[in-house]
Amino acid sequence: MRALRLMASTGSALAALALAGCTTLMEPYERPEAPIPDALPVTDAAGQEVQPLYWQDIYQADMLQRLVALALDENRDLRIAAANVQLARAQYGISRSQLLPTVAARGSATEAGDIGGGDGAGFNEGASASLAITAYELDLFGRVSALNESALQSYLASAEGERAAKISIAATVGEIWMQLAADKALLALAEDTVDVQSESLNLTQELFNAGVATELDVRRASASVETARAQAAQFAAAVDQDLNALRFAVGTDLPEGTYAAAKLEPSPLAEQPPVGQSSLILLKRPDVQSAERQLMAANADIAVARAEFFPVVSLTGQVGYSSRELSDLFDGSGGWSFGPSISLPIFDAGARQANLDATLAQREIALASYEQAIQAAFRDTADALAVRRTIDERVDALVRLVEDTEVTRDLSDERFRVGVDDYLSVLDSQQLYYDARQQLIQANLVRNLNVISVYRALGAWPERQPAADTPPES
Repeated sequence: MRALRLMASTGSALAALALAGCTTLMEPYERPEAPIPDALPVTDAAGQEVQPLYWQDIYQADMLQRLVALALDENRDLRIAAANVQLARAQYGISRSQLLPTVAARGSATEAGDIGGGDGAGFNEGASASLAITAYELDLFGRVSALNESALQSYLASAEGERAAKISIAATVGEIWMQLAADKALLALAEDTVDVQSESLNLTQELFNAGVATELDVRRASASVETARAQAAQFAAAVDQDLNALRFAVGTDLPEGTYAAAKLEPSPLAEQPPVGQSSLILLKRPDVQSAERQLMAANADIAVARAEFFPVVSLTGQVGYSSRELSDLFDGSGGWSFGPSISLPIFDAGARQANLDATLAQREIALASYEQAIQAAFRDTADALAVRRTIDERVDALVRLVEDTEVTRDLSDERFRVGVDDYLSVLDSQQLYYDARQQLIQANLVRNLNVISVYRALGAWPERQPAADTPPES
């Protein structure tokens, strides 16, 4: 047992020595300067720190909240993202394990005898047991710790990727829901227009029979009916496509009542979230965070490649016992062995240098990707804020336009009934009213989608209590 204690204490001491005395070749990470303006355009909360946004606060319709919750559980893209996180976590655990020695226990028992009945026939037995440290690499130049850092950053990048996927799914479900509500409203408008135009056609036919209207008026009225029917069929197909898209995004069958609950008015969304001045909030977006983690992993990979130019020192050792009888195993003879091995690179035809050059190029790619992610985040936010600045004014103008065109339609219809105007003026006024109502529906859709766009652009948190970025336990 003394030899076992000697082996354990020696291994622990060497591991501590290796961890304390290693030299790292990894350069300290410095966050690159963001290639965007310091301030966001069209802000409305100057000097205030924008609070985290949660989809539960943005989506206030019960059915919409239910659909998003289902999507976060059932969507296949999210399952892939979650599996990638588990894979990266496992790879980090494998890499982290290399920081400590691997200890293996071995044991054997044998029995042997001679065949035959001669005087020399005999029977032999034996047993042995040992503990071994197998090729533990001393991290003298930081290769193993750099590998561990690269794996850690890759794991954290995948975790941020999963968070980005959750935000994207929550936003996508909301966008499809809004589109479904708008197409429902457009379908209802088209069907209402079919009814109105059909009544107008019947009236025109009666006036034609009475000699007041012309055949041209009848043909125009009939054409208006068929146009409205064609648009109704178009919007009916759009509604079916919206339901299919929503079903795919949610990842399972839609709850009963989904179609009936989809409405643009009253708005199922909260008011527009406040947006502060500083563009630094964009650095908290999960896609930007993921890109930065990948840049940090690339930085660690360079240290791994640099360490390949230096010797690799490994330790192996073994302590054990052997005995003729299994019952006397630990009373038998003991032995131990211990020794280092070194691998010194001499000639590899430039392979190590090429590997280093490749890691340097990968870092440049990661840096460009990180900067691109920041620029894309700024563009998304700027676009969303540009729409936000004018959308309320647009909706208000269209509300007044609908009111005006409705009055115009009624007056034109009355003038046609009494024979003052021809049917062409009626068609024009009806078309203006129909177009105005369509535009108002579309504008309300844009306003609701803009709320979601701001939510998505600012990198809102998908959960009430987002998980902290802590490495897994080893």
